[in-house]
Amino acid sequence: MTQTTSHWHTKTESPEETQQLGQLLGEVLTGNLVVGLCGPLGAGKTEFVKGVAAGNANGDGAALGVTSPTFTLINEYPGTLTLYHLDAYRLESPDALRSLGFDELATQDSAVLVEWADRVVEVLPTQHLSIAIAPSGSLSREFSFSAFGPTAIKCLEAIRKSER
Repeated sequence: MTQTTSHWHTKTESPEETQQLGQLLGEVLTGNLVVGLCGPLGAGKTEFVKGVAAGNANGDGAALGVTSPTFTLINEYPGTLTLYHLDAYRLESPDALRSLGFDELATQDSAVLVEWADRVVEVLPTQHLSIAIAPSGSLSREFSFSAFGPTAIKCLEAIRKSER
């Protein structure tokens, strides 16, 4: 029987390490994948996305332009893949995410990162990567990765193998 889920836990000790962990994902990220980020305010979701954008752009500084899309709802970042960065914090319902065109964003040439994914879990595709971030100190963070489906599992396994 083929494995359909995979889990992994790790910890970072600073915002820089959080970005480095995100960069690992950005370097191995494949198209047509949705990544759900969960955690309280200040957990480091946007710091992690900065790293993903840098890794996806081969470290060329793309992370400098990454900001939380709390008020714009969707930000777009270029790179090997087009990254769509969404924030579900202010959405009134999961259907509001659909009305933004969510179902059309993840293609072979793009990936979608959703902050506050726990608020819209009903509309996440069956195959996705879920990352829960929990503060464990003033700067340290605990990361719990759950990969659902073969594409997400492949990304997670690649991150685990390349962790610095």
